[in-house]
Amino acid sequence: MTGLRSTTRRTRWRNGLLASGLSVLLAALGLTFAVSAQAAAGCRVVYTAPNQWPGGFTANVAITNLGDPLNGWSLTWTFPSGQQVTQAWNANVTSSGANVTATNVSYNGALATNATVSFGFNGSSTGANTAPSSFALNGVTCTGSVGPTTPPTTQPPTSPPPTGNPTDPAAAVAAMQPGWNLGNSFDATGDGETSWGNPRVTAQLLDNIKAQGFKSIRIPVTWGQHHGAAPNYTINSTYLNRVKEVVDWALADDFYVMINIHHDSWQWIANMPSNRTTVLARYNAIWTQVASTFRNSSPKLVFESVNEPQFTGSSGDAQNATLLHELNTSFHSIVRQSGGNNATRLLVLPTLHTSSDQPRIDELVATFDALDDPNLIATYHFYGYWPFSVNVAGGTRFDATVQKDLTDAFDRIHTAFTARGIPVILGEYGLLGFDRHTGTIQQGEKLKFFEFLGHYARARQITTMWWDNGQHFNRNTHQWNDAELFAQIKSSWTTRSGTASSDQVFSARASAVTAKSLTLNLNGTSFVGLRHGNTDLVRGTDYTVSGNELTLTAAALTRLSGNRAYGTNAVLSARFSQGVPWRINLVTYDRPVLANATGTTGSFTIPTTFRGDQLATMEATYADGSNAGPHNWTPFKEFDHTFAPNYTANNIVLKPEFFAEVNDNSRVTLRFHFWSGEIVTYYVTKSGGNVTGTTS
Repeated sequence: MTGLRSTTRRTRWRNGLLASGLSVLLAALGLTFAVSAQAAAGCRVVYTAPNQWPGGFTANVAITNLGDPLNGWSLTWTFPSGQQVTQAWNANVTSSGANVTATNVSYNGALATNATVSFGFNGSSTGANTAPSSFALNGVTCTGSVGPTTPPTTQPPTSPPPTGNPTDPAAAVAAMQPGWNLGNSFDATGDGETSWGNPRVTAQLLDNIKAQGFKSIRIPVTWGQHHGAAPNYTINSTYLNRVKEVVDWALADDFYVMINIHHDSWQWIANMPSNRTTVLARYNAIWTQVASTFRNSSPKLVFESVNEPQFTGSSGDAQNATLLHELNTSFHSIVRQSGGNNATRLLVLPTLHTSSDQPRIDELVATFDALDDPNLIATYHFYGYWPFSVNVAGGTRFDATVQKDLTDAFDRIHTAFTARGIPVILGEYGLLGFDRHTGTIQQGEKLKFFEFLGHYARARQITTMWWDNGQHFNRNTHQWNDAELFAQIKSSWTTRSGTASSDQVFSARASAVTAKSLTLNLNGTSFVGLRHGNTDLVRGTDYTVSGNELTLTAAALTRLSGNRAYGTNAVLSARFSQGVPWRINLVTYDRPVLANATGTTGSFTIPTTFRGDQLATMEATYADGSNAGPHNWTPFKEFDHTFAPNYTANNIVLKPEFFAEVNDNSRVTLRFHFWSGEIVTYYVTKSGGNVTGTTS
């Protein structure tokens, strides 16, 4: 399945939801911490609310310690507009009226000088959502300067932890964890780094990525449109110097840095079966120039031979293996012979398609054996079990099949490489559905996938590099578009988090409220309690726990649901002994109502009153029971590719891609599956370019 990634990523994914919100940038004050009359004190706080909706918002807070190292921190502020924190992650947050205190959790209490820690929260608001005007760290207001430094005789400076020896492959790759991809910038296939919609890369962007806790950065580079003709294939000096400028910024930030040949893999390297001599000459020319440019760069710079290698029109696996082996060994020879730090520089070699399938692994193992170079690293990519990763064929949940697909892949990689002392980098990971829309996979199921992936990568000693083409970290505001997702991923770097069978509890407004149960996935943690905002719910009264079964009582659900308006009435936090809390939305709904409609194959929408519910998937079949639409091996169609809910416009869109593979004048039965469990049937008929939709 991972081999499909190269095709998917040819199209730039564009985020249709522009983050809006408010930001406050405050700087440090040189005053004294209450804990030490001699310590230097200072801080900077960045507060943003990137997501807001009627009655609620999500906020992110980044604290930079400008003073002496801290072992434990407490940040206080006052909300000016009566806001309340309802759920937090990466910090313990308590409130007294408008006054709020956030303290560190077990894994982020140590804050070195110039280090940054981030936490986030969901909040409620009525009317204005004005940002706090002032923050205090450990009792000291953050305003812009730093006070006296602790005398060495009183408190000697703490030595920084070791970051790994760049010349020791295993230690270096371990020190690269975790990593982040600067995707859809230098790998863009247009005229330059902004041609796929991302802003020009700045040093400040890299500084902010460093502040999130990342230790390495992969900078994918597409070279094909930036060099001259044969035989020299001279790389445009402006472009090469620009790549070097950004690499140097990253190295100056103490990142490990990986650069490569990226989308060239499918643009022209794929033609190697029919044009071997030309492709190899072009490939070798690029690596000769790149190796020369960076020959004296820090050993923390790592070269990757080619991204997601693939070949068009080959005779099969044997020829594919031969061609990739030739590329990898030619790359190895060019870099090693270029001298300088390249003589021992860490080099990364991929499998075909960067696949984790056993035959592809075996082929790369043979190349490693032939090269017999201790400074080599293996790489692969992982985007999950394909039906789940794109939400097709009913793959709506992170279930046992999805988990086994992951563990099998990581186990194969571990056995072939890390167990033999060959370090491994998971050069890209994510979900393929993200390339269309980050909401393609339901939030709770998405969080469970990333929680488990981080855990299992640690168990298998695999360094991870998150693929981000601009849909996760906003490169203009330097804030996470989904702070909750990042909090889960960040937590997975060091520990496990408890989750549950769902993050939604549905109660039908048309019926009396009854008790509801969820299964807790403890993941090695222990359940601590349930909280609504800053109030701990009462075990035995508001909820019960029997084994791994959490049951919310009818009385608690009635109280917390208030007037039972459609949608989320309350947000609870299930807390565990470690990791981030698990959010539980209490949702009031009724069966969605669809209406008759007419339109065209290019523009057809079904008027829908969602009544608090959310769409999970859609089935499409003909009257004889056969499957209709794309992917006709399954009745369940691909989310957002063939259909998509629009909760703002109150409709469900059936896309041209769906009708392109629907038989003319053949009635199609659609079954819309909602997360509450409701299934609503609808009928559409295509006649030429016209479409009619009916409820019966």
